[in-house]
Amino acid sequence: SIVHPQAFVSTLVKKETMVASLKVQKRLAASVLKCGKRKVWLDPNEVSEISLANSRQAVRQLIKDGFVIRKPQVIHSRSRARRMHEARSKGRHSGTGKRHGKRTARAPPHLIWLRRMRILRRLLRKYREAKKIDRHLYHDLYMKVKGNVFKNKRVLMEHIFKAKATQVKVKAEEEQAEARRQKNKQARNRRRGVDVPAATGKPEKAQQAQGTKKPAAGAAQPAKKAAKGNASKTGAAVKADASVPTQQPAGQNAQKGTANKTKSETKSSGAQGQGSKQKPASAKGGQASGAGANAKGAGGASGKGAGKGAGKSQGKK
Repeated sequence: SIVHPQAFVSTLVKKETMVASLKVQKRLAASVLKCGKRKVWLDPNEVSEISLANSRQAVRQLIKDGFVIRKPQVIHSRSRARRMHEARSKGRHSGTGKRHGKRTARAPPHLIWLRRMRILRRLLRKYREAKKIDRHLYHDLYMKVKGNVFKNKRVLMEHIFKAKATQVKVKAEEEQAEARRQKNKQARNRRRGVDVPAATGKPEKAQQAQGTKKPAAGAAQPAKKAAKGNASKTGAAVKADASVPTQQPAGQNAQKGTANKTKSETKSSGAQGQGSKQKPASAKGGQASGAGANAKGAGGASGKGAGKGAGKSQGKK
């Protein structure tokens, strides 16, 4: 029998409409697999069995049987992007033809300032914690960093090295000056006759007089006058003591009187041999009588008689 072509087409349409829709099963499978519906694959050979699943429990069984599968992630290679990024880090592909936006828009000045400040301040903190710089130098350099004195880390490090060298030099010069000052001071004290201890460098007299206060300027002249008066009194006392003869024992005075007598006798015998020298002899006799008088003043009775006798004998001769 001959089938009309139009009837054949209508039978195909009826068959397609008879196939069940799998929208519900795909939605349930996406919910169970936790992915999108476009990632769910349903086995076309098991459409009749899949269409019978109307719950999540049935969809889980289909997934376990392998009739419903989650599609793998689509691979998007970044090899070309990594290669381009590496080239740009070297400075390629960044000419004027590749730039969009103003210079200050591409790299804001404030952002550049923040980066530089953080780098330089981090370096200062590191040096201060490592005891390479003290807190005074740290503060000075911190304010200079804030004042835009250093354009990068290299310039700041060079400045720190120079500052430390100058500090060492100034300290050495100060020590030398102090040593020279002490040496000159000791030389001056030696010239003045003041003993200077080697350890302290202070004169001993100055150390003894540290507790005493200097007199006022107005009281200096009365003090000098008082000192002169005391000196005159002491001089007079010394003279008075010298004028008062010292008392000696009677035995010593007698011995002195006999010795004077013998001396006068020997001198008188020499004067008799020379007649022209009688006057000096008498004068010497007078001296002997004077010596006797001194002996009398000393207080010896025997000395007194001996002195008088010697003086009279000389006068008679």
